[in-house]
Amino acid sequence: ETLNDSLPTPLTSSKTTHMKATLLMRQTVIGFWILAAFCKPVFAVNLTPDQVPESKRTQDQHYLLPQEVFDFKTQEATQTLLVDIRTPSELQFVGYTPLIDGNVPYITYDYSDWDDKNKEYKREFNSGFAGQVEALLKKSGVSGGKQARIILMCRSGDRSAKAADLLAKSGFTNVWSAIEGFEGDKAKEGPQKGKRLVNGWKNANLPWTYELDKAKAFLE
Repeated sequence: ETLNDSLPTPLTSSKTTHMKATLLMRQTVIGFWILAAFCKPVFAVNLTPDQVPESKRTQDQHYLLPQEVFDFKTQEATQTLLVDIRTPSELQFVGYTPLIDGNVPYITYDYSDWDDKNKEYKREFNSGFAGQVEALLKKSGVSGGKQARIILMCRSGDRSAKAADLLAKSGFTNVWSAIEGFEGDKAKEGPQKGKRLVNGWKNANLPWTYELDKAKAFLE
């Protein structure tokens, strides 16, 4: 029976009450589904090891694409710590997303020494990395302690994979690598070969800026 059906006899008081209750129930159900459509839970992509370059693999196989990182940090911010683990110079001159909770570099560079193989300044591991991430976690107010969701972002997903494994060994149980990083991977062919235009946060047109926030900067 619908509200538009013709009725053979006038509605009694009980029937009127029943019809109002039915209409209210329908409106409630419709409202629930509308709300659900706009409040969908965030899920992570499932990538098998063969889909992930060896340099980007983590022991827990926890990977997030740029849009997923954005969704977690905007929809579940109180449960998600987003850490940019690049060097402070990269943030300053290449840019970063203001959605990060802070910058904790996984490596630094020794500008008095040279790496001939990689044609760059000598890299130095940040021995205080795990402790600095834990301090940032406490400062941020993100709940969960070492069980909190922690997302690590580097340039293209290599450093974040190594850093995720380090945090896992340090007792953190819910660490994720932003597998495409901030700049993304290099194009392997074509006129743009060698440029980081393939994927990544910037190429996904997600929010980023050159303007550093002192509250989120890494200060020794």
